[in-house]
Amino acid sequence: MVVKETWLYLLIGQDISSKDLKLKSIKKSLLGQALENFNLDTLYAKGLALAELQEKLLCLPVRIKKRILVIKDAQALKEPLRDFLLEYSKKPPAHLVLILDLEHYDLRDDFILSMSRRGQVYRFKETLAVNTFSLTRQIESKRPDYALKILQQLLKNGEKAERIVGGLRYSLLKAGVNSTQARRILRLLLDCDVTIKTGRLKPGFALERCVVQLCCLGASNR
Repeated sequence: MVVKETWLYLLIGQDISSKDLKLKSIKKSLLGQALENFNLDTLYAKGLALAELQEKLLCLPVRIKKRILVIKDAQALKEPLRDFLLEYSKKPPAHLVLILDLEHYDLRDDFILSMSRRGQVYRFKETLAVNTFSLTRQIESKRPDYALKILQQLLKNGEKAERIVGGLRYSLLKAGVNSTQARRILRLLLDCDVTIKTGRLKPGFALERCVVQLCCLGASNR
């Protein structure tokens, strides 16, 4: 299998076996088996120091043109390391291939968005967290299909409709939307709340309609 030439890969998702297969494919294409021990380093983002990261980035390949640096759980990288990698990515060296292994693709994470524009992204199966914050993320990402799946699971778990409406109000308005957008969000949430309390629709149907409307609202204002 031929791997497209790039200096940066993002492997995103929680399907470990599929991610491992992709990583092996990249390693085989760039390193071969004989020199892997000399030209491959794996770091873990949690507790990683900037000095250690810089040291590994400076290492040169042994007897071949490329070496690989893998950073596991890269979503946990601290701010100084993120800033350094963003600056580093402006002029990456020809000998290094960086692989960021992440659990989730968060559209509000500027670091992940910036790095994904500079390299090649592979998406694998992601387990959706079930709470109003993950519901909000899917709404902001204009993904009604995933948003409705999370909503259905919240209701199945026994979450009260009023609490879901309240959670959406808190998390959507906390995201720093402008006043016009805020009024539209509040209007939709208030209408949903009134519809539930007056019994015009069953809570689940009222929430589903509201979630789809919120997703469309985000789409029309981007």
